[in-house]
Amino acid sequence: MRLLVGALVGLLMVQGDLLSQAPVVRQPPPAVGAQAPEDPDDVQSPPVADAQTNGSGGKTNGTSANGGSAGTPTGGFPTIKVETRLVNVALNVVDAKGSPVGGLGREDFEILEDGKLQKIAVFEKEATTPLSIVLAIDASETVLSSERLEKEAAKHFVRALLREQDELDLMEFSDVVREIVPFTNQPKRIESGLNAIQHGDATALYDAIYLASDRLAGTSAANGRRRVIVLITDGGDTVKGARYTQALEEAQRAGAMVYSIIIVPIYADAGRNTGGEHALIQMAEDTGGKYYYVVDPKDLEPAFAHVSDDLRTQYLLGYYAPKRGPDSSFRQIKVRLTDAELKGKYDLRYRSGYYADAR
Repeated sequence: MRLLVGALVGLLMVQGDLLSQAPVVRQPPPAVGAQAPEDPDDVQSPPVADAQTNGSGGKTNGTSANGGSAGTPTGGFPTIKVETRLVNVALNVVDAKGSPVGGLGREDFEILEDGKLQKIAVFEKEATTPLSIVLAIDASETVLSSERLEKEAAKHFVRALLREQDELDLMEFSDVVREIVPFTNQPKRIESGLNAIQHGDATALYDAIYLASDRLAGTSAANGRRRVIVLITDGGDTVKGARYTQALEEAQRAGAMVYSIIIVPIYADAGRNTGGEHALIQMAEDTGGKYYYVVDPKDLEPAFAHVSDDLRTQYLLGYYAPKRGPDSSFRQIKVRLTDAELKGKYDLRYRSGYYADAR
């Protein structure tokens, strides 16, 4: 009996290991207007930071103002539990040439939510917070024209960017979206996954953005982790799955910055999908990401380097969102420079807002 149990356990462990390494085909979201009603029991509350406040509104660290433990008021002073949510905003500041601008301090910025000034509670001059990245590669025949160069450029990007605290998920998309390698910080696993990319005919672009965002939403938000989607695509979407609005909302709910490396074989091509390109450009602007055009496969390497530099030269601002009770609205974020002279010299890039009920 002991031998039989041991054999079964060993078999399950082997199967689990194989399954964890196999590519997973991920399903697109329901079509617009065909979504099943949401089960209230399945709704996840957004992450919150609990703060204790006494009758005068002063915060304490888990104890009441008179030394008693939180939630057990003594001496006639009631303890009120207040839920707050830290909103982190990754910010790029660039000059007229697009070069990053460093050296600015907390006092140089102000941040507003829905037009109301907020107190900056977190500030980093060069964001060192962990990164969760989904690298999603368009595997349609129209994009992977020089496969060796594209894969090598992606490998160099992974090696240059990933630190011990970072993680990267590799997806490919054509007719369907496949997760080739789940989140890892081991470059060799990503490199092996890049060699396993399979070609397809169609392009499920918005499905890929939606599902990449969904995966990112499940990552830990601790330590101000930044969530990033890096796309390599020509901008076309030829699959009847998620729509642009669904993909954008899911990215915003995940707090994901979308970086698009747009492959353009011939700028003057009459069949070029300029509508798809413009959609990706708008998504980059709304999420605080960026876009790059690539005509020659040799330009992929510099494009990846730009993405890496962009992430390494970000400021990080954070504030505690004002409490408004149960709310699922989209809250607008605005960051601006306090110095009038600097406003005319530099451009700011950051996400346009967040959903109050997002994970």
